[in-house]
Amino acid sequence: MSLHAQLSPEALERLRAQRRNSTIASLLISLLAIVLVGIILAIFLIPSLGLNETDIVTYQAGSPADEDLDRKEISPTIQRKPSAPSSSMAKVIAANTTSPTAIPVPEIEVPVPSAEFGDGDDFGAGWGSGGDGGGGGFGNIPVEMRKRCSKQDRLQRLAQNGGTEECEEAVVAALRWLKENQNENGSWGNSKPVAMTGLALLAYLGHCETPLSPEFGDAVTQGMAYLVDNNIKQKGKSATSLQDKHWCYEHAIATYALAESYTFCKQLNIADTVPQLKEAVEGGVNWILDNQHASGAWDYSYDISSKRKGDSSIVAWQMQALKAGKSTGIKFGSMNGAIREALNYLEECQARHGGFGYTQNKKPVGGADAHYTLTGAGSLCFQQHKGASNSNARQGVKYISENATFNYANGANLYEHYYNSQAMINQGGQAWANYNKMFRDELLKAQDKDGSWPAPGGRWSGKHNDPVYHTTLATLMLEVYYRFLPGTGAGK
Repeated sequence: MSLHAQLSPEALERLRAQRRNSTIASLLISLLAIVLVGIILAIFLIPSLGLNETDIVTYQAGSPADEDLDRKEISPTIQRKPSAPSSSMAKVIAANTTSPTAIPVPEIEVPVPSAEFGDGDDFGAGWGSGGDGGGGGFGNIPVEMRKRCSKQDRLQRLAQNGGTEECEEAVVAALRWLKENQNENGSWGNSKPVAMTGLALLAYLGHCETPLSPEFGDAVTQGMAYLVDNNIKQKGKSATSLQDKHWCYEHAIATYALAESYTFCKQLNIADTVPQLKEAVEGGVNWILDNQHASGAWDYSYDISSKRKGDSSIVAWQMQALKAGKSTGIKFGSMNGAIREALNYLEECQARHGGFGYTQNKKPVGGADAHYTLTGAGSLCFQQHKGASNSNARQGVKYISENATFNYANGANLYEHYYNSQAMINQGGQAWANYNKMFRDELLKAQDKDGSWPAPGGRWSGKHNDPVYHTTLATLMLEVYYRFLPGTGAGK
């Protein structure tokens, strides 16, 4: 006889329930384990599957009505017209690399200058009458960059400051001409490519054309790379030929353009688009600071022992470069002292009637009875560093108002008026209105159909007969209505 213990129906049901619960719990634990493993794998695998793309922020106009800027993708290489291997140049974005290696340095063929860089009336015995600066008076760089990048805002400024839509059309035509006539190695011009490239870059930057610009970005980047390469190769000096005593002009113009380029690129978070751009700015500005004459001026070949002591035309270019360099935010120890000494020198060049002479003898280029063509240059330097209300600047503006003339066919000195246009718009009021009426339509009328400007007539017809020279100066004059470059606003 055997005994069999049997579970009651209630006990069997409880057992079945426990089994069901155990099975469900096991399934849940397995699912949770799978999910956890998936999360861990996702954490490690997803970053490696993503694209490491750095967004480049472009500025938009502050006004709701302003146009949005197109975002331009920067490709890893510059697409250039077919050229010899020595003229090819890589365009590198170095922001994500730890290597200090810069762009591959191409061998740049530097043409031998065919003539001196001036004769006392223009480039040379002092590039004779003008300089570079940017009009206007704006301190907040990103905001003004945003505004100038808006076509609508540019047209509004044109209307407010006495310009017309024809001025904008002429500028764009000139920039397109420059793009079509850029040299294979990224430079512009023939006998003075370093200076001409600096002027061309300033014209592009004055229209807010940067490496991000859809139409002109490649031309701008190639120009920047050419100047950086030239400067780095010559250990901080920018020149087509260091044997030409007038290379002090080229160095200052190139340094000015490089400093403005760096400021724009830094504000747009693309400062590494052209590697060693910052180093070229530092080298260029420091060379100017380290080679100032004891008189406060600068002289040919940066000769600090010169008995001539320098002249106001050379000084004006160095001052534009220093102003632009100061606005980069890079620290330069002796900057303020150098500017102060240079202004003291310029003050000694100003005659009683307000005109600025060529040297401390207070006489103009061309003799005692000649026109004081450097007055705009001197006035602009004081406006930039002392403000438009400075007495030296106001006296200079008064002289320009009473003596300046502009007739393209019969002898307009573009170098003189390149400075004058900026000094006069900084002054504003009736002085600017009268000056604007004198030059604007006359300059527009002189532009050729291809977008360039020919050499002015009269005594200036044979001066630096390079169309890049005439075209860039004329373009910068027509950009004065809105061309407030970061480093050269008067700050009024």
